[in-house]
Amino acid sequence: MRILVRTSKWAVWSRRIGALALPLAIIPVFLHRSHYIPSETFVVIEAVALALAAMAAFAGLVAIVRLWFTGDRGWGRAVFGFLFGAICLAPAAWLAFEAIRLPATPDVSTDFNNPPSLVSFVPARFLSADERTRIEEAFPNARSRTYPIAVADMYPIVENLMISRGWDIRTRTLPVNAFDAGQINAIATTLLGWRQEVVLRITGSADGSTIAMRSASLSDFHDFAENGHRVEAFLLELDSLVTLTLRDAPATPAATE
Repeated sequence: MRILVRTSKWAVWSRRIGALALPLAIIPVFLHRSHYIPSETFVVIEAVALALAAMAAFAGLVAIVRLWFTGDRGWGRAVFGFLFGAICLAPAAWLAFEAIRLPATPDVSTDFNNPPSLVSFVPARFLSADERTRIEEAFPNARSRTYPIAVADMYPIVENLMISRGWDIRTRTLPVNAFDAGQINAIATTLLGWRQEVVLRITGSADGSTIAMRSASLSDFHDFAENGHRVEAFLLELDSLVTLTLRDAPATPAATE
C-alpha cells in the first residue's frame, strides 16, 4: 500500500509570496536613493512589500506548525518563506521602535535661537518649546561647540569631515577674518533614500571658533530621529578629531627675555 505524502499549500504560498516581497522591498531602496522614483511612489511600493512580507511570514509560521503535526512535505518552503518575510519586516520593526523610543527630529539645531540658514526651500517648521526640550533630552551631545582653534584653521577641519561622510556639499562661505563666520551647506542621503540638509556654521571669536550645526529633513516623512542622530554623531566625531589635532600640534616656544 502506497502512502501519499502531500506538500503543504501554506508552505508553497509562503515561499512564493516571500520570494516576491523580498526584491519588492529591496530594489526600490536603490531606485529611491538614485532619484529614479519619487518618494511618494517609494512609500507605496514599500507598503505593498511589507504587506506581502507579513503574509509570507504568517503563512510560513502556519505551515511550520501544521507540518509538525501532519508530517507533510514543505519544510524548506515554509522556512524560506518565513525568513523572506522576516527579513523584510525587521527593518520596519526597528524603525517603528525608534519612532516610539525617540521624538521626531524634522529640524534639529544646536542653536534654536539663531539656527544656521538652509539653502533648500522647505516649509518653516516652528518647533514648540516642549519639542525642543524633548530633542535636547534625547540628544544631550547635540550642542554647539567652542574650540581653541582659529576659524581659518577650523573651517577646513569641518569641511573635510563632512566630505569624508559622503555628504554632497552645495555651498561654501569662507570666513574673511578671524571674527567672521563661515558656513557649509550639504545634502545627506539616508539609507532609505530620504534627503536632509546639513549646515555647519563656524564663527570666529577671541577664544577660537564656535561650531553650530543644523540638520533638517527635506520632506514631511517621519525622519525616525535621523537628524538628531546625525548632529550628535558628527559633533562627537569632531570632538575626537579636534582633540587629536590639539595633541599633535607643535608646541609654541616660550618667549625669552
